Amino acid sequence: MLDPYLIDRTPAFVLEHDKFQGNLRVIEELQDLVPARFLLALKGFSMHEVFGEIAQVATGATASSLYEARLAAEHFSEVHSYCPVYIPRDFPFISAIAEHMTFNSVAEAERYVPRMPKGKRAGIRINPEYATVETDLYNPCTPGSRLGVSAAALRTLPDGISGLHTHNLCESGAAELAGTLKQIERLFGHLLPDIQWLNLGGGHLVTRSGYDRALFIETLHAFHTTYPHIELILEPGAAFVWETGVLVATVLDIVNSGGATTLMLDTSFAAHMPDCLEMPYTPRIRGGRIITSAQQPTAGETRVRLGGNSCLAGDWVGDYALSHAPQIGDRLILEDMMHYTMVKTTMFNGVALPDIGIWQDESYRVVTRSSYEQYKYRLS
Repeated sequence: MLDPYLIDRTPAFVLEHDKFQGNLRVIEELQDLVPARFLLALKGFSMHEVFGEIAQVATGATASSLYEARLAAEHFSEVHSYCPVYIPRDFPFISAIAEHMTFNSVAEAERYVPRMPKGKRAGIRINPEYATVETDLYNPCTPGSRLGVSAAALRTLPDGISGLHTHNLCESGAAELAGTLKQIERLFGHLLPDIQWLNLGGGHLVTRSGYDRALFIETLHAFHTTYPHIELILEPGAAFVWETGVLVATVLDIVNSGGATTLMLDTSFAAHMPDCLEMPYTPRIRGGRIITSAQQPTAGETRVRLGGNSCLAGDWVGDYALSHAPQIGDRLILEDMMHYTMVKTTMFNGVALPDIGIWQDESYRVVTRSSYEQYKYRLS
């Protein structure tokens, strides 16, 4: 069990190694049972300290930029790429690294496929017009979406295209995967006999408790039976590290104002957990429970908000009911902060980035620590 008081400096993103290994085992077992393979999407998780362990399970990695491609190539034997739009100066370098390259539009494919090195495989992203994500910020199938080509605009495969790529899920279940494949057959069935591979993107939360893995297996086998010539690829980022890491923070002050009690932390939601404000969502904390603004704590509980240390007025989340009266110096553990949260951190206000460390065998090891130079040289 993670002891937050053994973390030598906060804030700190901490990977709980035993839970991480549990997720890898689930993915490894599933990969043995389905006619599909898993890639790690770096956009969701880029803690390369553990890429060696992931590379023993995932068959490769997928990148959305040159820097991601370079990092992936250092640790994985196979790299795929998809960029919403390729930067012309970066394209020669990405195309030298990536085995598969997916393009976001027909025009872009026509522009770049002739420039790809021999032996590389080109794909095009499709929009299945199947929205399962309620928050528009994370929904690539909203009307007018800039991501992917609609069926009406893709009656035939452009020259040199051997595969299709879709990404319309976000922390979704097996039923949404089944619905996606049915929609692809309905809208893009005329192209399926002619492609060699189909990348189903991310959002497959196969390691979440309650995920219907039986339906997942059944769905992929059924599709493979109908289209045995198509190689199936999945590229989740969150599934590898779902519920495996936390952000540990320290209470530095307690502010009472307008009937609200705010615990002022040494971390920032705006800079270190921006997805909490984007989504928005309230992260779970150990030793407390989330309540609505209309709910009242029970006897013995204390209502609090959590406040960040940046000057943004909205840098806070809440409300919570704590089972104890909070004190300055308390350590808080914010749950499930490994996927997407770490890759979105900024140094707004000059706030130092959290440490990144690993909790393993009842001890803590720091992997990386930010510095003043890191802040200074990114700005000029």
